[in-house]
Order: sequence, then C-alpha cells, then structure tokens
Amino acid sequence: MSVNILMPALSPTMEEGTLARWLVKEGDRISSGDLIAEIETDKATMEFEAVDEGIVGKLLVSEGSEGVKVNSPIAIILDDGEQLEASETTNLTVQEEPKTNSTEEAIVQVEQISTNIAKTSSKRIFATPLAKRLAKEKGLNLESISGSGPHGRIVKNDILSFSVSSPNKVQENFTSTKAQPVVNHGSNSSIETLYADREFKEIPLNGMRKTVASRLTEAKQNVPHFYLRKEIIIDELLIVRSRMNEHLAKTNSKLSINDFIIKACALALQAVPAANSVWAGDKILQLKPSDIAIAVAVEDGLFTPVIRDAEAKTLSNLSKEMKELAEKARSKKLMPNEYQGGSFSISNLGMFGIDNFDAVINPPHGAILAVGASLKKPIVNEDNTIAIASVMSLTLSVDHRVIDGALGAELMQNITKYLEDPVLMMA
Repeated sequence: MSVNILMPALSPTMEEGTLARWLVKEGDRISSGDLIAEIETDKATMEFEAVDEGIVGKLLVSEGSEGVKVNSPIAIILDDGEQLEASETTNLTVQEEPKTNSTEEAIVQVEQISTNIAKTSSKRIFATPLAKRLAKEKGLNLESISGSGPHGRIVKNDILSFSVSSPNKVQENFTSTKAQPVVNHGSNSSIETLYADREFKEIPLNGMRKTVASRLTEAKQNVPHFYLRKEIIIDELLIVRSRMNEHLAKTNSKLSINDFIIKACALALQAVPAANSVWAGDKILQLKPSDIAIAVAVEDGLFTPVIRDAEAKTLSNLSKEMKELAEKARSKKLMPNEYQGGSFSISNLGMFGIDNFDAVINPPHGAILAVGASLKKPIVNEDNTIAIASVMSLTLSVDHRVIDGALGAELMQNITKYLEDPVLMMA
C-alpha cells in the first residue's frame, strides 16, 4: 500500500518551507531513519528523515520549490512490487479543486441570498487559525484582506503585510460591515517604475529575508521601545581577558569581549529577575534561567542562536558554545531548539568599528543590548585628574510593556557592574 510523505513542520511556528534538495531519487529503497531531503526554513536548512520504509515511487515536489505548505504531500513510498497508479498523483494535485469549486458556488449562493435579504456581505472567509488570531489582535477585518495562500486562503504574512501597508485603516476595517478594497501603497511595479531609467540588479527575497523584514517591521511598529544609554570603562575587563587568554593559550581557546558581555548580561538578569521576562500577549512570562540570544550575521541575513542557562556556565564554556552556534548559524545547520526562545538579546557591532547604535527588540524578548566599539577617551577621575580610558558604549532597547524605566535602569546598572569589575563574574 502506498504511503504519502508529507512536508514536515520542523518548528512549532513553521507553516511552509523550501524543499532545498532531495537526497534520494525515484526507485531508491529507503528505511526508517534514512535521510531523504533537505528542508529550508526561514532560519535553517535541516535534513529530513524517513519514517516509513519502501521504494520511492514518485517525488511530487521538485528541488528548490519554495512555499511548500506543511503537511502537503511531497513524495510517495511504495511497497515491494507495487506499481504507482496514475490516479494517485492526479488526486494529489487536484484533490482540493472540487472542494474549492463547490465552496465557491456555495459562497456565491450565500451572497445572492444575502443580497436579496440585506445589503451586507456574508462571504465566507478562508484563513488559517494563526491569521484569524493576529487579525483579531490587530483589529483587522478579514474581508478587507486578500489571501496569498492556497485557493486564496489568508495566512499570517497577509495579516502582517496588510497591517504594515495600511496601519491607518485598522479602525475603519474593524467597524466596517463591507469588504473594503485593498490598496497596495508602494507596489512593486510602481517602485520599479521609479528606477526604470537606472541600471539595477533584482535580488529575490529568500525565506530568511522575508522573515527578518516581517518580524522587525512588526516589532518596530507594535513594540513600544525606549532606550537607555551608558558609556562604561572596560580597562579592567581587558586586563582580566588578557590574563585569562594567556592561561588558556595551551588549550587553543581564546575569550572575546563578547563572551564577557554574555556572562555579564546573564548574571544581571539573575540579579534583576523581573527583567528576565517576555511578552506573551495577555501575560508576562518571567523566566528563571538566563537564556541569551546573540545576533550572528550570515551571508544573506541574521540569526540569533540562544545560549541556555548562560548564568551557570563558565566563560570558557560560553566561548566554546558561542563559536559552535555561530558556525552552525553560518552554515544554516541550527536546530529549532538552538534559535528559539530566550528572553534577552545581544547585538555587537563594535567589532565592525561602530561607536553606538540602537537595536530593534526581537519579540517576545523584553530587551536587547546594543554594544559599540571600545574607544580610547579622556575621562575625569574621582580626584578630578584627567586620564585616558577604554570606553565602550551600551544601549539597552527595552519593551515598555514588559520592563519599566526604573527596572531597565537597574538592569543596566548590573550589566555595567559586572563589565567594569569582571572579577565579580567569577565569584
């Protein structure tokens, strides 16, 4: 008996993915546990294992196919000696059509009846549960939104795109009894027209770039940011780091300033537990461990792998784990549990010579620390003498729904304490 292999959900939030590469071909024999494909999500490329055994009868999705919906058939497995019936693949490609046609006819009939009774629309709206929930939270009327999913179904990205392009329409859509036309402000064609006489290269958006654009636009619009800035003196940190690296030289390991920053933030969150929190819509979740996400730049986007229980790990262990996660991020081999979760993020552009900057919060995290470069600057000592010190800029972006000003200041004070006196991290 034939068995359909379905597109897997490689994370709790995954709705679709890209079938990057087949690791088998039609006619191959496979067993449970064999690697059969590479699936690319917005965060990583992961290998997909077979659950069933048999002969690969048909590969239904070609390599490089984007937007493959979770739980849609991607291949057919046959028993020994079994032949693939033509109707099997035909049914897989058209099985939704009769349902759609009959549904559309039903919608037309309902609309006709509604028109005769009252001048209001009763068109049935097809949307995913997540899209419905997001629309409700944003006060959006689903009738005003065009769906990009299968057969016009409204999916999450339709909600996010609509709320971004038409934020001033939210109240109007919420109270309207009729479907409003969707106006595409700054459409692709109109933007391209502006540059019709200029030479340019078109770069298609991959899954990662789409996700980064969607999440950070949503974060900047929906998360009430406020910012706390401080310059700290890190001469003592540089001395301690140098001494520790001398000791670690025989192990071929080396501590970075970022390793100290991760440890300092982890301990600061333990000292200010109310700041170790995430926004969960109708509640705040206060975490016990310090799970720190660190921004890692990759060729075509950005990853934020998470170091869990960072407060309990030594600087050497943090350094080793961070290097491993960064390498996996650059090769897109991170597993979902390695980039999901966390309550606090760190983004360090100091290594690129940036003096200071403001980072965008990574929802649902309560805050993100932006780290600038270490610069030599004159400072005034307590005895009013002038000295030259290594000064580093920190900017804490805070979600005001989760953390108030005084609490954010307390968190920044503790981060500063550990970085300016790094021996405290080893107590």
